[in-house]
Amino acid sequence: MPRLAIILLFAAALAAGGWTLWRYEFAGGVPEGIAMANGRVEATQVDIATRIPGRVLEILPREGDMVEAGALVARLDSAEIDAQVLQARAEVERARQSLTAAQATRTSREAELLFARQELHRAEQLADQGYAPQERLDERRQLVQTALAALNASTAAIHEATAAIAVAEAAVQRMEVLQDDTRITSPVRGRVQYRLVEPGAVLAAGGRIATVLDLTDVWMTVFLPADEAGRLRYGAEARIVLDAAPDYVFPASVSFVAAEAQFTPKTVETQSEREDLMFRVKLRAPADMLRRIEDRVKVGLRGMAYVRIDPQTPWPENLALRLPD
Repeated sequence: MPRLAIILLFAAALAAGGWTLWRYEFAGGVPEGIAMANGRVEATQVDIATRIPGRVLEILPREGDMVEAGALVARLDSAEIDAQVLQARAEVERARQSLTAAQATRTSREAELLFARQELHRAEQLADQGYAPQERLDERRQLVQTALAALNASTAAIHEATAAIAVAEAAVQRMEVLQDDTRITSPVRGRVQYRLVEPGAVLAAGGRIATVLDLTDVWMTVFLPADEAGRLRYGAEARIVLDAAPDYVFPASVSFVAAEAQFTPKTVETQSEREDLMFRVKLRAPADMLRRIEDRVKVGLRGMAYVRIDPQTPWPENLALRLPD
């Protein structure tokens, strides 16, 4: 090869290498004080399950639908529980009637005791004057004791009826709770990721019905080496650029740093990087931003994360926040 051609080829290689380095360091790279790593978007998954066994009558949302916190997700067959609720309420009414009867009996026993005491008083007066025999006085005293015992029994019957009402009302509350459990609601606002069963399925207690993604709790997990993770502060600013949306830069903050070093997943880093112990770092997205763009939030998307280790380091222009409209 001619000497001139070799010189030109070497110059072209240097120029290409210099252009690549310039693009990384100035156009697309990051300055000292900002760490970079790749990861994927994740969100809290909430499994909606039944607390009681039963047959599924209806499932309202479809996969991909948004559900509000407290919104009805599914209904179980409640015919048997509805009947038990009616029975429990009838037991309450019967206990209340027993209480009414016990109270009436007590009123009668109080009157009998009053009359017996009056008779005893008169017998004592006649006995003092010598007009009543001792046998009559003893009889009147016995009648007072009998009336007093009857009054105590009626009082006990009132307490028993009152306790029976409390037991019956507790049974009603328990059955009404079970009745409410046949209406299964979402504990969070989120998007339905999976419908795990269909109407007609018979579930045991704890059977899962659907999985909802809590779109107010979205983060990206990345792995940073010890020298960078050790300088991180909780709440440190971060930026996320998704592969599927490279024109946007999303804000985030450090919400978790692993207490122990660990190997990075094979699907994330190269072989040489896997040989070094790394720290798992969680970058959480702000809730107000998530609410604005919740129709665009998707888990599993991969991208690059940039974490500001040095708070004095300014963000480069290519990492200025750019959010979708």
